[in-house]
Amino acid sequence: MKLDSAARYRSSHEFARKEGNLYVVGISDHAQAALGDIVYVELPEVGKTFAQGDAFGVIESVKAASDLYMPMGGKVAAVNEGLGGDPALVNRDCYGEGWLVKIEAASAAEFNGLMDAATYEKEADKE
Repeated sequence: MKLDSAARYRSSHEFARKEGNLYVVGISDHAQAALGDIVYVELPEVGKTFAQGDAFGVIESVKAASDLYMPMGGKVAAVNEGLGGDPALVNRDCYGEGWLVKIEAASAAEFNGLMDAATYEKEADKE
């Protein structure tokens, strides 16, 4: 399992990583591997606001469809439009080109409350 040491994680396998004034949100390598080949991603519109833990989209694979949960509250500043034509980007590069949304965080303190990479790795290994 690959980890992004700069990211923080939810137990539901979404991550957030600070980049400038925004936070990049995606799913972990563990999650994309468990889902298998991703065939569709439904993401919110730019400008929509979510609280921490809110469902913000859906990701579908050949195995299952899963809700996506916001790792921290905020307003969607950007959506990865590239996933519409190539949702498998999430499988190939979940921490890079396969990001889902970028948000303006409502509270940076929520980021600090997420699991660091080492803690997430221990939790994911229990599954």
